[in-house]
Amino acid sequence: MEQICVDIEAETAALAAVVSGLTEDQWRAPTVAEGWDSHETILHLGATDWACYLAVTDPASFVDARERLSKGEVSVHELVGSEIKAKLGGELWAWFLDGRTAMIDALRNVNPKARVTWLGPTIGARSLATSRLLETWTHSHDLADTFDVEYPQTDRLRHIAHIGYVTREFSYINRDMTMPDEPVRLELTSPNGDLWIWGPDEAEEVVISSAYEFCKVLTRRTPLRDSKVQTKGVWATEWMEIAQPWIEPPRISDQA
Repeated sequence: MEQICVDIEAETAALAAVVSGLTEDQWRAPTVAEGWDSHETILHLGATDWACYLAVTDPASFVDARERLSKGEVSVHELVGSEIKAKLGGELWAWFLDGRTAMIDALRNVNPKARVTWLGPTIGARSLATSRLLETWTHSHDLADTFDVEYPQTDRLRHIAHIGYVTREFSYINRDMTMPDEPVRLELTSPNGDLWIWGPDEAEEVVISSAYEFCKVLTRRTPLRDSKVQTKGVWATEWMEIAQPWIEPPRISDQA
């Protein structure tokens, strides 16, 4: 559990390098993710961090909050209080950092194999932590692309790639589709040149890519057709076209 927590901290530092020095106008500027500005992006990360912290430290209260979310009474952004949304950009960032520290500290004290009640089915504590890194990387990249900041490519991408591979079936369930029986092999080149492999050697359905390109497609930031991801086989291609490792309705557009 310690390593994923350290990596979340490192991803947070990478995000800090992007937003450091933003003016209030920039905090309110639209990002490359349609419908989101920079302020709401950090509000969303902070609100979902708060939900994660609650799920780990106070499951009963989290269940109550989840019930309100499922009934549409509030959004996750509203759960943290209207006064948070009213903060200026710099104030919101300070609030986010405090909440992130609390979340990471809570995750460090949980057995990585513990089952945690979450927004959908129960989830392993380590997988929950990995999902926080995935979401941080995704939205950090949105902000970096918005402000034309080069975002670092690191071996932390392995966490994102892994959760993408193991949620292949969920991508089908999320679209009311049945996953085919054929296994898919995933071969990724890491930022430092190592080869990362998931899936059986004998699989005829194969996805080959750099880890970075795969993660951009996985998180719906780059359409498969515009990427450098190579697929061999109809089912490998289908997976990459529908891959989405988070709980919400399927993306209509390829970027959100």
